Amino acid sequence: MTPTALSAVVPENSIRFLGHGTHTHDEPHLVHVVTGTAELVVDGAPLTLRTHESLWLAPGVPHSMRLPDGAMALGPILSPGVEPAQRVRRLGVVPAVTSLLTAALCAGPSTPEQVAPFRAALEDVLRGLGTDYFALTPPQHPVARAVAAEAPGTGATLDELAGRRRTSARHVQRLFLEETGLAFGRWRTRSRLNVAIARLRGGSQLDAAAHAAGYATRAGLLRALSRETGIGVPELSHDPVAALAAGSGVPV
Repeated sequence: MTPTALSAVVPENSIRFLGHGTHTHDEPHLVHVVTGTAELVVDGAPLTLRTHESLWLAPGVPHSMRLPDGAMALGPILSPGVEPAQRVRRLGVVPAVTSLLTAALCAGPSTPEQVAPFRAALEDVLRGLGTDYFALTPPQHPVARAVAAEAPGTGATLDELAGRRRTSARHVQRLFLEETGLAFGRWRTRSRLNVAIARLRGGSQLDAAAHAAGYATRAGLLRALSRETGIGVPELSHDPVAALAAGSGVPV
């Protein structure tokens, strides 16, 4: 299908669009689904976004989008430098992003001056999401790198993850210690907690942040956060974002 068949004519500087063919941007880009479902192809891979989910793209990432009847998405262009750590970062549902873009949609900014405050507020949220609370060194060995990519999103044991790469858990553990300075289990915990903290910074509640990071309950997330930060569970439970911001450092 040609780009013209998917595109809609919109006012200059509008952040709204109805779909488009494959293209790239020179600047970072956000895709946010206001309602319905959006079907995308990003970097050659199919991807589905549902209501209130967002996708953060680095400059130069080819993407297309199809919006079925009734669906609506917003596509604000971001300032240079406001880009994800990876070429493509799926944010999921971030309440602060939803609130800001809903306000922008209602206001209907049509000039650069009108768009500027909404873009600045959105970029502040994204910067918070893009900065990991725990600085983690990614392993460089191909086997360890593959395990690191899969580990945060699965409950598989190290034995299982290593077995899929036809190696031993002991070998993978040694690689993590040598290349990251952390045992595999602690590296995975901190990687998961980075996901949870990013969600909390974006306005998610503890239950939603726990689910996004792979914890069954908010209590499990709070215990893990407390162990890794040294901050008490009561403080984290009352206001996790403030408690983390006021923390005196991350114990190693």
